[in-house]
Amino acid sequence: MNVRRLLALPLLAGLLTGCGIRATEVPTDFGAAPSRVRCSLSEPDVTTQSARAGVPVQVFLLCGSSLVTVDRSVRVTDGAADAQRRALVAQGLLDQLAESPSAAEKEAGYTTDVRGGMTVGGPGPKDPEDALRLSVPPDTLTSYALAQLVCTFSDSAAAEGDGSVVLGGPGSDPLRRYACTDEVRSRPGSTEPPSSPVTGT
Repeated sequence: MNVRRLLALPLLAGLLTGCGIRATEVPTDFGAAPSRVRCSLSEPDVTTQSARAGVPVQVFLLCGSSLVTVDRSVRVTDGAADAQRRALVAQGLLDQLAESPSAAEKEAGYTTDVRGGMTVGGPGPKDPEDALRLSVPPDTLTSYALAQLVCTFSDSAAAEGDGSVVLGGPGSDPLRRYACTDEVRSRPGSTEPPSSPVTGT
């Protein structure tokens, strides 16, 4: 019995060594694969974004099928009236959302679904003073793009600061009040921002 056990030891050691070699070829316990989405930026890139001239803001980009905040800045004219200031901030945020992510952001897995060419302005003659009107109807946007806009606007000086934003399309397009919720931030592709109709004043 003892001899058999002694003879089995080299075989067992060989098997263990084989497992060790296999593990080094395909590591599973330590280190992320090069293509894995990190959704985290290095400090130098964040500093670069924040150092841009203008008012520091945050925008929501897509990463790993959820919304993640990224530091940006927008230019706002000094002395602008409240409604004009909101519109200027909103346009700056929209421009940042439509801008292609930086090389570091792309490497970290960040993308945007907001297309370029859109504009946003303040309220129309019969709109509530906190309304923002896009150059396209909000319901024509993808669920990802709408979530990015709603969460970015509602968390900025472009809105009233209550976690919601009033949006409409051009002209007399109906206004709706949209809210950015935890569900929207975590599942923007399948959960659209909840909204309710807004009547003009």
